[in-house]
Amino acid sequence: MKQFSCCWHKLCIVFASLALASHLGAASRPNIVLILADDMGFSDLGCYGSEIQTPNIDKLATNGLRFTQFYNTARCCPTRAALMTGLYSHQAGVGHMVENMGEPIANVGFPGYAGDLSPHCVTIAQVLSTAGYHTAMSGKWHVTPVTKDKKNWPLQRGFEKYFGIIHGGSSYFDPNGNLVRDNDPVTNVGTNFYLTDAIADNAMQFISDFAQDKKPFFLYVAFTAPHWPVHALPKDIAKYRGKYGNNWDKFRESRHKKQIELGIVDAKWPLTPRDTPGSWTEEKFADWQDSRMAGYAAQIDRMDQNVGRIIAKLRDSGELDNTLIFFLSDNGACAEHLSPKISGPIVPAKSPSGGPMRKGNSPDIIPGGPDTYASYGQPWANVSNTPFRLYKHWVHEGGISTPLICNWPGVTKPDTMTSQPGHVIDIMATCIDVAGAKYPKNFNGQKITALAGVSLLPVLEGKKRKGHEAIFWEHEGNRAVRMGDWKLVSTHTNNWELYNMAADRTEMNNLAAENPDRVKKMVAIYEDWANKSDVKPWDEVQKKFAELKPKKKKK
Repeated sequence: MKQFSCCWHKLCIVFASLALASHLGAASRPNIVLILADDMGFSDLGCYGSEIQTPNIDKLATNGLRFTQFYNTARCCPTRAALMTGLYSHQAGVGHMVENMGEPIANVGFPGYAGDLSPHCVTIAQVLSTAGYHTAMSGKWHVTPVTKDKKNWPLQRGFEKYFGIIHGGSSYFDPNGNLVRDNDPVTNVGTNFYLTDAIADNAMQFISDFAQDKKPFFLYVAFTAPHWPVHALPKDIAKYRGKYGNNWDKFRESRHKKQIELGIVDAKWPLTPRDTPGSWTEEKFADWQDSRMAGYAAQIDRMDQNVGRIIAKLRDSGELDNTLIFFLSDNGACAEHLSPKISGPIVPAKSPSGGPMRKGNSPDIIPGGPDTYASYGQPWANVSNTPFRLYKHWVHEGGISTPLICNWPGVTKPDTMTSQPGHVIDIMATCIDVAGAKYPKNFNGQKITALAGVSLLPVLEGKKRKGHEAIFWEHEGNRAVRMGDWKLVSTHTNNWELYNMAADRTEMNNLAAENPDRVKKMVAIYEDWANKSDVKPWDEVQKKFAELKPKKKKK
């Protein structure tokens, strides 16, 4: 009997191992490469409707899986915090930005707005390190203030190697002291520096380093492209100069048509009205407008070239066939206007040649060069977010919808799409799942907040997953909750709007007045989530910021 019991135990182990292997597909414990674009709109990739040349990212999609209803959190650092921790951004301490009051506001009952990663969360790198993974990051961190206290810098948060910027942005040609390797500043970048290339160069070096042994690796590549300033290389700009001098409405229409043909959006969802003060016929500076979008397109084009280089390095290192690649964006396109008075640590005082910086969005400044500091503007951001409403900051679909491409040879079926909704908090859960790791209840002596994300692995395998009962958003008082096909959303200080995502994902037909009971139920569910997730009314947060802001000393 004892012998039978022993044999049965061994058989159980064998069956369990086979089940796990089947669950993970052909590639058990894969490398994971997470690639994040910065301020890129929903339609800016060729495989999501764009005219911009993105052949390398498009090939990832052709050979993998595209999500058509995946979400971020509408802003740079909240998305990065949610992405890295698998928690809603407020739970991770970054409900707004990172230049806030830090510990003081956390200590007075507003921990969700500390502007710094909470000690009660862990990063993907920290969790995967415990499962035997190498970990490295190249690019923009932006989840902690840039201070002498480096407790939440990448190396202190689970990464073995780091190259990039801790700040939220920088000149692409001259990071002016913002660049860091591991825990130390990079003081000399030399000539012919371009940040997008440098991020890829270092990512490729990390791949080479890690390919030397048998341990799997997690690599986080966080490009700053195409976040302002519009900085691009002349040869990339030349590919697009003159292309955008003939009406932004036509580009919205052509992208929308292509999206319908690709199956990215449903033909019954109307293209939203142009969200800009004037039509192209009223535009007095057509050449300038062309140069703005040409520079922006060039930034995306260059990022795509570098994604191609990273993929080639994986292939040359013999790692590509056992690597799960994610590609997504941190928020919708950015309509922010840059003033000639823009300043701060991410704005160089002088150009790399020592001359003056030409700052701001002015028709007499053709953007792109290292002595300029400009953004591409609201009309082109409207094109980038085709077919949706609004932009970065807002939680209508234009602010929170991102492409998500997943490519895992032997697991993701080539050239497939899914409309199953997901959120950036699900990436951590997926990484844990495929790595065979365990999310901790305690870490470094701290109690860890329960994981909010749900693994996407069933979707990657072509199955239906049991997803979230509800998905939530809050940023600067802009709020939303999605439950199944229903989405309740409002801008700060305005009334709730209700939309049926299956019939009207472009949010054109507000059904709130016709469904008061549904609105009431969803409001209650949202408020319950907010109370449990350290979300506060935005007016109260702003008031507390003002109270805690250090007072300037009188001269």
